[in-house]
Amino acid sequence: MHALTLPSLLVEQGARLGHRVWVQAPGGVLRFGDAPAHAASWAARLASAGVGRGDRVGLMAGNRHEFLSVVLGCGWLGAVVVPINTASRGMQLRHILANSGCVLLVADAASCAALSALSATEPLAGLALRAIWMLDDAPPLAGLPAPASALPPPPDAPLPPAADIRPGDMLAILYTSGTSGLSKGVCCPHAQFYWWGAIAARNLEISDADVLYTSLPLFHTNALNACFQALVTGVSIICDERFSASRYFDRLEATGATVTYLLGAMVPMLLAHEPAAAERRHRTRIALAPGVPERFHGAFTERTGIALLEGYGSTETNFALGGTLAEQRPGTMGRVAPEFDAMVADEDDAPVPDGEAGELLLRARPPFAVATGYFGMDDKTVEAWRNLWFHTGDRVVRDADGYFRFLDRMKDAIRRRGENISSYEVEQVLLAHPAVAVVAVYAVRSELAEDEVMAAVVYKPGQSLTHAALLDFCQPRMPYFAVPRYLRVLGDLPRTENGKVRKFRLREEGITGDTWDRDAAGYRVAR
Repeated sequence: MHALTLPSLLVEQGARLGHRVWVQAPGGVLRFGDAPAHAASWAARLASAGVGRGDRVGLMAGNRHEFLSVVLGCGWLGAVVVPINTASRGMQLRHILANSGCVLLVADAASCAALSALSATEPLAGLALRAIWMLDDAPPLAGLPAPASALPPPPDAPLPPAADIRPGDMLAILYTSGTSGLSKGVCCPHAQFYWWGAIAARNLEISDADVLYTSLPLFHTNALNACFQALVTGVSIICDERFSASRYFDRLEATGATVTYLLGAMVPMLLAHEPAAAERRHRTRIALAPGVPERFHGAFTERTGIALLEGYGSTETNFALGGTLAEQRPGTMGRVAPEFDAMVADEDDAPVPDGEAGELLLRARPPFAVATGYFGMDDKTVEAWRNLWFHTGDRVVRDADGYFRFLDRMKDAIRRRGENISSYEVEQVLLAHPAVAVVAVYAVRSELAEDEVMAAVVYKPGQSLTHAALLDFCQPRMPYFAVPRYLRVLGDLPRTENGKVRKFRLREEGITGDTWDRDAAGYRVAR
């Protein structure tokens, strides 16, 4: 059994830690000693449905015990798990199912409802999907893209041994929103998850005395890798169903957590609440909090006693920049990890001097510590990994002492509430409305120090819509977090001499006097 793979980690830690709890999630608890047999049982269940090595298994569900079970079963069998954001809708959801070629989909009731509605907006012909397993006790819905049934019991047969998995074999495809195109499926090998766990645990200084707690969704790399931090170090992690600003500190206290995980917008949301005694009753000493603006760090730590740890990573790479709390410097992302090389480069991939802005390029030293490419998108893979460096699309500066500072994104990307949003995908939905002639979607800054989605719309001659009617059209066709907050109707869009839209000009103008704000208007987006 090869090291740095999920089966090897399960067997090694199971033999060493026995009855110690590894993961507690809604619906169940999994102990280290039980994890290998649990993985084997789920592998047998998948194999009984015709899933084989290399086959893709879609997983569309909220945080629950079975989520990790499917991941373990795929890892033991040699299949590939495809976690899908439960907010995915319309074109994006159809693209993920088609691009990944999932043969089986495991889904909760809410996700099955979204799948049932998919046929109303997207053609479903040509999908490889053969079956849907429903995690909840609910009758199958009409319009699903494949026959649905309740979760079958494990086969009554001896548990299968782990497949001969190698560190570079793919464990998961994690979809991240593109900028000028459709969402890209990031091919994540087994060893990448090991290194995520090991590097993050080192920076967080996780020890046997720690308990990890996350309320972030397991279909994203942050929470999934937190489970690997617990696996690599042998500590327990509690995965809550969802984040609640009003209950967050109560949950930290109740779980006994010492380490937790926050994203940029979550910290100002927590600080916006009135101070309460629960903010100091917990045992939590540190939170991994990438992207939290520097101005919030001191106030949050002083009020709650929780230190915020910065760093840099992406689904394609790993925890490439960072360090321990003692090594942290306010306003920076940290130094490059020993397992990585980092370069700030110009548009020709040549290094620029310290203090000069350029694109952050990364490459790993250990084999398979980063993703191997984009699934089914060879052209995008070559573009992103050209010259053997991964091009992050982020504009940074390296200081003379090796600390990196983030400046902005070079790509046409939007990040809201921890979600990457493809402006292209939002534009395609808006353009599908028969009254819309031209549209540009771009990011503007919000009061929570993150991006909000804004759309500048040009209607066809003689056509117009109320703002609410246009958003009503958007809601069933895109994730709730991608629905534009701001709309601006124009006679035309600013363009270059050859007709290309000047989005930078629209971004510079920002929120203007003629901009409609759905929040101010009381328009609600359903989750």
